[in-house]
Amino acid sequence: MPSPVETAIRATVTKGLGAIAGFNRSRLAARRTSNPYLEGVHRPMDAELTLEDLAVTGSIPPELDGRYVRIGPNPASPPVPAAYHWFVGDGMVHGVRLKAGKALWYRNRWIRSRAVSRALGEPEAPGPRNGLSDTVNTNVLGHAGALWALVEAGGYPVRLGEDLQTLAHDPFGGTLKGGFTAHPHLDPDSGEMHAICYEGPELNSIRHVVVSPEGRVTRELSIPVRNGPSIHDCMITRNYVIILDLPVTFSMKTLLAGHPFPYRWNPDHRARVGLLPRTGTADEVIWCDVAPCYVFHPCNGYETDDGKVILDVCAHDTMFAGEVLGPNSASTPFERWTIDPAARSVDRRGIDPDGQEFPRPNETRLGKPYRYAYAMALPAGFDAAHPDQTRLFKHDLETGTRQVHDFGAGRLPGEFVFVPRPTAGAEDDGWLMGYVVNLASETTDLVILNADDFEGPPQASIRIPHRIPPGFHGNWAPAEA
Repeated sequence: MPSPVETAIRATVTKGLGAIAGFNRSRLAARRTSNPYLEGVHRPMDAELTLEDLAVTGSIPPELDGRYVRIGPNPASPPVPAAYHWFVGDGMVHGVRLKAGKALWYRNRWIRSRAVSRALGEPEAPGPRNGLSDTVNTNVLGHAGALWALVEAGGYPVRLGEDLQTLAHDPFGGTLKGGFTAHPHLDPDSGEMHAICYEGPELNSIRHVVVSPEGRVTRELSIPVRNGPSIHDCMITRNYVIILDLPVTFSMKTLLAGHPFPYRWNPDHRARVGLLPRTGTADEVIWCDVAPCYVFHPCNGYETDDGKVILDVCAHDTMFAGEVLGPNSASTPFERWTIDPAARSVDRRGIDPDGQEFPRPNETRLGKPYRYAYAMALPAGFDAAHPDQTRLFKHDLETGTRQVHDFGAGRLPGEFVFVPRPTAGAEDDGWLMGYVVNLASETTDLVILNADDFEGPPQASIRIPHRIPPGFHGNWAPAEA
């Protein structure tokens, strides 16, 4: 815990750096008058809507009782195009309520940061804040009887209501001492959430955080690192939490130049994977070198009988190299990493060379051997201004085969999440759901696919009569949760 003197010094230095960054941000305005993440399919919505009587094609499975929710950036006030990065936009959550075979409503709501509350002319949302920014825009999920909006790099979670309204910025009832992450992972057996968290201003440590099934933090372990790595995600296995310490790190030069997202590719940063025993100390982390790359999202991980650890990931060759407004890389294959804790090595082998992202498994198999992985295809030469991804992949990791669901030209899917049927037997006995944008009609569908008939027609499509801008992560939140 920093002393009062150290806290005061940090506050003074931070204020000075913020002033320099703000001055240079104003100078950026003359360099660019457009931004692909503010235009076209990314053009922000300008209102909060509540829509009922949604049109449905096909039939919604009556077993689905809950909300599909997805979050992403949607500036509430027009930002300076040259100084806007996709990852820093105000958060907006979009949700559809399903019950008894019907779509009861669609709602979109801004996550009330201080800036959003000011823009909407509202009182500030309750709850404490942590760090310089209280923007929350990256993931949304249900845990401990509540719906939580999440972000990394220092922000506290935001607790949402049944109708997606912001209830409070909430560090799990005051039990979380530092910021949280966008990607905690739920142990399907214990009901605990495990997370690797980092603070933007803190360059020399990260934290392993465990949240109980009741929504209280039970462990917050500091782990030394260098250079302030951006650790977007992690993974769990039976005995380990897997840490991805890769060459995207904090850049003071980028911050002082006025860019709001101060992380860049750092070829001098050692690329490594850490195996932290779930209840172990920082000294017990087994660090294993890996060839330089960047991973936003692992799909799953598990341990083998001979003591190795398997980790399946979408691996970007580089990330945030040069001046960028959003993610950039030349290739993103789906890979299997075999981590050998005895040799402290990582063997990278290809599963599928085609570009893809947002890999998801049946998460009842999280941390265990599994067969199927689902991902969104990324075409070669992906252009944020004119996105043309139209396909989802289903990987059979036992047979080494791949199925493709193509939504057709001009129909852009995002991340799809697997929802098991209540009486599921096989691993792919369930549904996949996610938003698909129709560029021609400027509409969106919540599409439900049968995972065991992946290439077949959708089970149901629920029409939302406007374009939902591409976002980040979504999940199914059952009513009983």
